[in-house]
Amino acid sequence: MNSLNQSSSSDLSKSSWPPAPAAWYTVGLLFVAYTFSFVDRFILTLLIEPIKQDFNLSDTGVSLLVGFAFVIFYTFLGIPIGRLADRVNRRNLIVAGITLWSCMTALCGMARGFGSLFVARVGVGVGEAALSPAAYSMIADLFPPKKLGRALSVYTAGAFVGVGLALIVGGLVVQSVISSPDITLPIIGEVRSWQVPFFIVGLPGLLVAALMYTVKEPVRRQQSGDQTRSDNEAVALNEAFGYIRDRAKIYLSHFFGFALLGVSSNVLFVWGPHILVRSFGVPVGEAGATIGLIVLSFGTIGLIAGGSISDRLLKIGYLDNGMRVGIIAALGCIPFALLLPSMNSLFSLLAVFCPLVLFACLGFGSSAAALQQITPNRLRGIVSGCYFFLLNVIGIGLSPSITAVITNYGFKDELMLVNSVSVMAVCSSVLAVFILWRGLKPYREESAIRVDLSE
Repeated sequence: MNSLNQSSSSDLSKSSWPPAPAAWYTVGLLFVAYTFSFVDRFILTLLIEPIKQDFNLSDTGVSLLVGFAFVIFYTFLGIPIGRLADRVNRRNLIVAGITLWSCMTALCGMARGFGSLFVARVGVGVGEAALSPAAYSMIADLFPPKKLGRALSVYTAGAFVGVGLALIVGGLVVQSVISSPDITLPIIGEVRSWQVPFFIVGLPGLLVAALMYTVKEPVRRQQSGDQTRSDNEAVALNEAFGYIRDRAKIYLSHFFGFALLGVSSNVLFVWGPHILVRSFGVPVGEAGATIGLIVLSFGTIGLIAGGSISDRLLKIGYLDNGMRVGIIAALGCIPFALLLPSMNSLFSLLAVFCPLVLFACLGFGSSAAALQQITPNRLRGIVSGCYFFLLNVIGIGLSPSITAVITNYGFKDELMLVNSVSVMAVCSSVLAVFILWRGLKPYREESAIRVDLSE
């Protein structure tokens, strides 16, 4: 354990950082991979209505496909895959993950019932579980601390670009094929029209997997305490969890705070198009494209701004920079989420939706960098796995279903969906502010030990 408690500022390898063009090329390709992962993850959200009709499901039932099916193994494999990312070639691990989730997305297009679609969605989650723990670890070995926030925010922007593209492209595809109940595809045969988008977005991911072989595995910038171990000796899980336990207030504040902020963004992405459909009669394809454009523009702006603000705060001496950005983001969400149900025109609703999406995404420009900033190299994969465990259980797995339960059993009216989304966003943002604020002081103290501002 003592080897893991060494000061980062004195122990970091002094070898030069990789050339900027190579580092940014890696980030760019990881950004593309992350974009595809979210396209494949969120394409189903636009297909909720035809799936409900074909499989005779309620909002609650279909929400299990959107959230629970995806995260059930994504979540529990996150920690062991994170540990694997600390031991093996991270690039190859990412290639395997992309290949798996792309194939499983295409298999969603062959589902014949709730059960087979559920299993295919589980497979998508298993594949995607490999990406971010390995990507976070790789990027942290490519950039010094003062530039890490921007680099990780560019990578993370892939999530919101992916959501936006899923809604835009999905909306256009749905609009063009949904009028035909069945479509015959080469080799595959006859499928329902709503299944076609899964093939369109899933199979191109195999090209991204191939392109990942043009990226070199970066040298791990290990701490001197870690270097006393042999290269193939992994940090024991009990040792890793012991390290986290000793800093429980820091890590739990980060994990739960940003997971709750993830609730705000996820309910907007999943249910946003359906608010437009149910409250204002907007066609589903047009609704998806509208929300997709908002996420693509305002979400990406918020994310990049969050990373830049975080880097700027660190440069002027705020060692709790990433956590502060998370608090700003959650505070910004609250007033706009409160206003949502009172908007009685499509224009006014979208006028509130735009800044709400921006603030909901702002915090995720700093969340990844905040985690890497205080975590030793040998533990980054495991710690990232723990973070994604909670982010996905709370932010992705539970939030769509809880929103649906509030709509179906609380308000008992599907037209009250906007009220359910408002309740979820307000409550989660208030809790996020409180939890992140509680972690500021211990995070600042740990960051003072680990961050070398001279780099």
